[in-house]
Amino acid sequence: MGAQRRLPIGAPPVKSRCLVPLTAVVLAAALTSCNPQQADDKPTGGTPGSATSAASPAPGGPAPGAGSLSLPDAIAALPDNMEKRDGYERDSFRHWTDEDDDGCETRAEVLLEEATTKPERGERCVLTGGTWMSYYDEVEVTDARKLDIDHMVPLAEAWDSGAYNWTPERRQAYANDLGSKRSLVAVTAKTNRSKGDKDPDQWLPPVAGARCIYAADWTATKLRWKLSADQNERGALLDLAKECSDTTVEFEEVAP
Repeated sequence: MGAQRRLPIGAPPVKSRCLVPLTAVVLAAALTSCNPQQADDKPTGGTPGSATSAASPAPGGPAPGAGSLSLPDAIAALPDNMEKRDGYERDSFRHWTDEDDDGCETRAEVLLEEATTKPERGERCVLTGGTWMSYYDEVEVTDARKLDIDHMVPLAEAWDSGAYNWTPERRQAYANDLGSKRSLVAVTAKTNRSKGDKDPDQWLPPVAGARCIYAADWTATKLRWKLSADQNERGALLDLAKECSDTTVEFEEVAP
């Protein structure tokens, strides 16, 4: 699924997000260059269970704070806890910041990286032209204004699953996570708003061929940020995993 989009917290920003190490679930078996057109792009359909990883785990097992697991094992590794919505406000997560001071906020950074045909970048990072593929519904979009940037694990769900206990700085880092390509995805406004703050027990992509990668992306994001899963959510993910036997989940934890 391509190069990551954000440096670990505390590291200096860079403007070329293609240089950041890969840590998410990807579709290609190998990655030889930072080409957004390669097979690590978002799926446009295909066979469930086709997700694989381009990166290899460290010899003898995953490195500390990182992992490469089958989807069932990754789901089993999710912390188990009840959700807690008390006190949630969207403003608790400051989002769409410009962390590298290049004039493009997080939303525009995602659009620039995920475009299948690159848009023109104007003043104040206004984007014109370009083409995108919304992998939730396999819709091609040629107007960036018709896309939403979806938090793979919605802000409210993140709050419920442990972010209620985070510092404001960690919440901001989560809301603008460019370090893992699947933390933020450009999708049609229709699918993003249909999803809302629902977990996989309540909502799945309308295209069946996207569901294995969605389950893997969701699980990887929760492992990356050490977020918990409740019983219904875990059950829904395990049901998906039965149809996704070849799906691999790669993640790198973000330090507290």
